[in-house]
Amino acid sequence: MNKWLKIDDPIPDDDFIIQISLNGKKLCFIREKNKFHVVQNNCPHAGGILSGGWCKEGEVICPVHRWGYNLKTGRGAEGQGDYITVYPVEERADGIYVGFKESLWERFFPRR
Repeated sequence: MNKWLKIDDPIPDDDFIIQISLNGKKLCFIREKNKFHVVQNNCPHAGGILSGGWCKEGEVICPVHRWGYNLKTGRGAEGQGDYITVYPVEERADGIYVGFKESLWERFFPRR
């Protein structure tokens, strides 16, 4: 089960790639061709900050070593063998929400 948190950061009008903080995590928030994506912000291979990179053909490109990661699946290019975490995103009337997996502990003992 996911818990959904609203992105409170200002959202640019055009395509973008920026860092946001949500649920205690630094994330890479992307709009590419009017579709929103949220992925982990650190590259699992070289440790680069993905929000400092760019998007190309449905992939976020690491600025350190220029390896790409699929924005839908998180899979690295063929031969890389690594993945990034992709978070579900919902566009709602009142804003953009990101889904986080909720642990059993959080379900029974929610933060107040």
